[in-house]
Amino acid sequence: MSRDINDNAASTPIMSVGALSRRSGISVSAIHFYEREGLIRSTRNAANHRRYSRASLRVLAIIKAGQRAGLPLSEIRTALTPALTGKPLNREEWQRISESWRDDLTRRIRVLEQVRDQLAGCIRCGCLSHELCVLFNPADRAAAEGPGAQGLEPVPVDDMPREG
Repeated sequence: MSRDINDNAASTPIMSVGALSRRSGISVSAIHFYEREGLIRSTRNAANHRRYSRASLRVLAIIKAGQRAGLPLSEIRTALTPALTGKPLNREEWQRISESWRDDLTRRIRVLEQVRDQLAGCIRCGCLSHELCVLFNPADRAAAEGPGAQGLEPVPVDDMPREG
């Protein structure tokens, strides 16, 4: 049986913000921020204290995973939209989210590898002082390609060699 992220039966136990912080490893202030941003929801008890469902743990884990991957909060919010509108976030939905992030992460990794691999050589910045500049940027040809270090400009994903 697949449990949904925001399924009431799976989410009945509720936690205070402190308990949610301890369980998730995310600070109380960050949890309050995510709630203000509409990424998680709470209810209020009779004393007007926030209470969070166990499903909030999964949502916070997804937010944390997205942030660790360098995704902007706007993309994380878009991915979480079904859960935020009350749609069950089951395994298939998590699969959809992770697959949607995969292409972007692959592109980011390729760009980082390109930067890493080119940092030690001529980055076609126009300084013409590096001994390899004569080979990689003779007569500062890179200047015609635009401002900046042209050797560090990202290569479009379509132009990058494919693995395998």
